[in-house]
Amino acid sequence: MHLMKICVPRQLQSWTKSHIRSNLFELVCRGSPVTVQCSREVSSNDAVNSLPSQARVVICGGGVIGSSIAYHLAERGWKDIVLLEQGKLTCGTTWHAAGLVGRLKSSSVETNIVKYSAALYKKLEDEGYPTGWKECGSLTVARTKDRMLSYRKAIAKAKVMDIEIHELSPNEVSEKSSLVRTDDIVGGMWIPGDAATSAPDVAIAMATAAKDKGAKIIEGCAVEKVLTKNNNISGVETNLGTIQCEYFVNCAGQWARSLGKKSNPRVRVPLHSTEHYYLVTKPFGVDRMTPVIRDHDGYTYFREWSGGIMAGGFEPVAKPVFHNGIPDKFEFGQLPEDWDHFQVLLEQILHRIPSIQTAEIRQLFNGPESFTPDCKYILGEAPEINNYFVAAGMTSIGIASAGGVGRHMAEWIIDGSPSVDLWSVDIRRFVDLHNNKKYLRDRVRETLGASFYRIPNLPFYDFKTARNVRVTPVFPRTQAAGAVFQEVVGFERALYFPRFHTHWITDDPDQDAISHINPPGTFGKPAYFDIVRSEYWACREGVCLIDMSSFTKLELKSAGREVVDFLQYVCSNDIDKPVGSVIHTGMQNTQGGYENDVSLLRTHENSYFLICSTSQQTRSQHWLRKHLPADGSVQIGDVTSMYTAINVIGPKAEELLSNLTDTNMSKQDFSSMNCKIISVGHASGIRAMRLTHSGEDGWILYIPSEYALHVYDTLMAAGKDYGIRNAGYFALRCLRIEKFFAYWGQELSPYTTPLECSREFRVRLDKPDFIGKAALEQQHKDGITKKLVQFLVEGHNLDNDPWPFQGEPIYRNGHYCGTVTSSGYGYTLEKLICLGFVHSYNQETKKEELITNDFIMRDAKFEIDIAGKRYPLKANIYPPTLPAATTGNVYVPRTSSRMK
Repeated sequence: MHLMKICVPRQLQSWTKSHIRSNLFELVCRGSPVTVQCSREVSSNDAVNSLPSQARVVICGGGVIGSSIAYHLAERGWKDIVLLEQGKLTCGTTWHAAGLVGRLKSSSVETNIVKYSAALYKKLEDEGYPTGWKECGSLTVARTKDRMLSYRKAIAKAKVMDIEIHELSPNEVSEKSSLVRTDDIVGGMWIPGDAATSAPDVAIAMATAAKDKGAKIIEGCAVEKVLTKNNNISGVETNLGTIQCEYFVNCAGQWARSLGKKSNPRVRVPLHSTEHYYLVTKPFGVDRMTPVIRDHDGYTYFREWSGGIMAGGFEPVAKPVFHNGIPDKFEFGQLPEDWDHFQVLLEQILHRIPSIQTAEIRQLFNGPESFTPDCKYILGEAPEINNYFVAAGMTSIGIASAGGVGRHMAEWIIDGSPSVDLWSVDIRRFVDLHNNKKYLRDRVRETLGASFYRIPNLPFYDFKTARNVRVTPVFPRTQAAGAVFQEVVGFERALYFPRFHTHWITDDPDQDAISHINPPGTFGKPAYFDIVRSEYWACREGVCLIDMSSFTKLELKSAGREVVDFLQYVCSNDIDKPVGSVIHTGMQNTQGGYENDVSLLRTHENSYFLICSTSQQTRSQHWLRKHLPADGSVQIGDVTSMYTAINVIGPKAEELLSNLTDTNMSKQDFSSMNCKIISVGHASGIRAMRLTHSGEDGWILYIPSEYALHVYDTLMAAGKDYGIRNAGYFALRCLRIEKFFAYWGQELSPYTTPLECSREFRVRLDKPDFIGKAALEQQHKDGITKKLVQFLVEGHNLDNDPWPFQGEPIYRNGHYCGTVTSSGYGYTLEKLICLGFVHSYNQETKKEELITNDFIMRDAKFEIDIAGKRYPLKANIYPPTLPAATTGNVYVPRTSSRMK
């Protein structure tokens, strides 16, 4: 047994010794015996006297995340930084973390964050800041063909991210570690650069380096109130006094949600603690460099621990704790053992590494960990208060993520935005529902297990807990019609309809209602393929209803022309159009990227109705309010729930609506991108916009919600003669991808511009100044370095080959050039279709070069890597021409079984 010397700050000696006496610190420090040495002090000796009266940045939380942010701010040259910790550094959850650094995560965002962390921890170790870095590699096993296929997809993605990764056979898994049982696996992965660390050492290393660069660290200092002035951060009240500051960062871990309540207005930080387990054996001859082992199908992981094994897991059904608040002085607390609850993991642990059956157990450790509603970090500027930043909800990968999170948070604070697209982990993806305590308690029962089980990624994975909370007025009808739903920002949104209902069939819809949750996807042809095909063709050749009520809806108005001037400034298109006009426009940032992509209806001379994606409900308002005139002349109201949106789509939509309203619905009188107020049945005041977000003819009806069921029933009853049916978002997705329509959050982001997406026709560079104009003018002059392209997959067997989903690498003439942003099946083109950005990267100069149409269309052979196999691609830079279902204004029916 080797002797480990753990260097800890003098301030930590008292709790260090007490934990050595209880054997708990031995767990954290990975060894016995332990010699404690005193390092240079990290925090102040006299906290009260050293509390400054002001600072540029105050960070609350001395765990690994807060330490990383302090380090990266100091690394960027900011000196006036104060980190406050209510207890001692590393307390909370950092001190008992497993310390694993595995780079294979569920998204490229998380993978790149951990990749940076790994490089940083090695660098700190080399610079004399010990992190306990042990590059032992990681071994991941697959029990099923689907799991192995997911690994192959991950391998294809990892290779273009410069991560060394290898597929292994069961025999090769055994060669990497004789501990692992392999008779029930189909294969595995080997990542030699993965590592294990000492979690407290990582945090102390970054805290010490931050102090050496000028940051100040104060322990025993609890934040009691976060102060604001004019909705900006102004200071922090603590038990030791008040600090005035410009920026505040909430890195309080499982305390982050309660800290969010200590300001006015309150900041929502949706996370909840659960029990989280690992056991540690006594030494039984395990080699120190034994790789980290993961079994996602068994919810378990393993690492060497002082000659024994640490074995932990992420059980499918977790136990939430601290629903009524975290106990006082719990900084280094642990929860009681519950062997009954741990049993489901113990069975899998003993199955995967049988030698543990004869090992002596040192301790079953139960420590709290906080999880978010969607298994993703919570990062960014809080929408409630300017300069209030949050970095929390690490979902048990905080050690692996801390380096990259700290880097991007420092960018956010200093530069105003991170250097990469972090929308998937942005705090602005949440609404009030997500911060409901009961909702969180029910959801985290599932997210603990899902955060591990669904790695690398499962297509369209959906949660089963805390469902049917946010529903649209027509939900009872679509539910009774057998819809399969997906949750989006809390909304239940219909994806497809397995049962074909064309009209109302019962007097009591609740008796016929069946709630369906979308099952986990497969990597091949989906079971709903034929269902979506029939809905697709009904949209193209008949008439369908799609409930689009979840879309964000805002009203903007002013007494005079102020709202027009405001929208002209924040929008890149010309929005000063006649009343009744609908304008598609982007809202760009100063670099020309998309902060939002919206449809604007001018309802009156001084008021507009704004529609954007469901996910933008919080973000869109945050962006708009940051740019509102200071005089309060422009008002914004969220009217999402006031209007039910029904998309009446298809060539028969015009005739159907003409029979239900007195308004002339013909194209001659009611052209595309216009709106009229119409009546349907007994309901009035309906905003009918002639657009469908799919390229097909039709209308979206924005109905005052009290009339929604009446209008829906009226449309379905009158539509019987037209073969009307419900359709879901999967049909809409296929339509838009086939028509080469870019969507926010997939193709459109703060890091893509209209010129890169062939949307320059929606930008008016000849109008007065607007946000992003200078950047777009410069890009128009200089050219672009990436371009959105539509690809048709060739040589692909729909029934037997894996399908693309998102993130697959694209190659041009054998060289990596981009990734898939979204994909779907084109039922007219009869091909799998992918959208993705193409880059031209010069390997010699290490720079992006200009992209031209010739680069894409001439002498270019494109391929896509799907799970290790490359398929040819046919590139399109313009939307394809699809055969129409109408001749003139007369519907031409097609007798086909595809609509049945």
